[in-house]
Amino acid sequence: MADELNAGDRVTLIERRPDTEADATAIAEAAVKAYGRIDSMLVASGMNKVAPIVDMPTADYDAVMDANVKGSWLMCQAAGRQFKKQGRGGSVVLVSSTRGKLGHPAGYAVYCASKAAVDLMAKSLAAEWGANGTRVNVIAPTVFRSELTAWMYADDEKGKKTREGMLSRIPLGRLAEPDDFVGALVFLLADASSFMTGQILYLDGGYTSC
Repeated sequence: MADELNAGDRVTLIERRPDTEADATAIAEAAVKAYGRIDSMLVASGMNKVAPIVDMPTADYDAVMDANVKGSWLMCQAAGRQFKKQGRGGSVVLVSSTRGKLGHPAGYAVYCASKAAVDLMAKSLAAEWGANGTRVNVIAPTVFRSELTAWMYADDEKGKKTREGMLSRIPLGRLAEPDDFVGALVFLLADASSFMTGQILYLDGGYTSC
């Protein structure tokens, strides 16, 4: 059941994850119930498990692909069905990573593959849905502050070493903060990007330019 929070704009919360078709459908239906239609959607579900490919259990591979690829696929399916009912589309933004473009030597084979899959999913859906006005784009960040990356921002030896390695490749000289996503997300969801679809926006401080 969705609970409403009255703080500024109306927000509806639903305690679901896009793990199954039923969950994804429930999320889409909660949005329609609360607001009448779906105009835009952000999918930021993801995880990583790091290990050399020769050591990684198949269960870990499945977990990463389910979270990073299947979750986006299921949410796009649910939203796409609603767009069809509405007779018009909206703007969809999927969160990928610079790792969809670049490999990594430290056991990221499944993560990189999953993010590349998200990038191509967006391009394919942009082509599939363009006729009804639905746009699908990708935000592909490098490391940004979150619960999953908090250790990279820590002042211990591991955090400092990892952070220094990343900063040496980022021309702007810092890691990303959550606020760095706001402008890019607003642009992709708004009419300002009305002729932009199937694109990957690298939000990486110049990381992929080096």
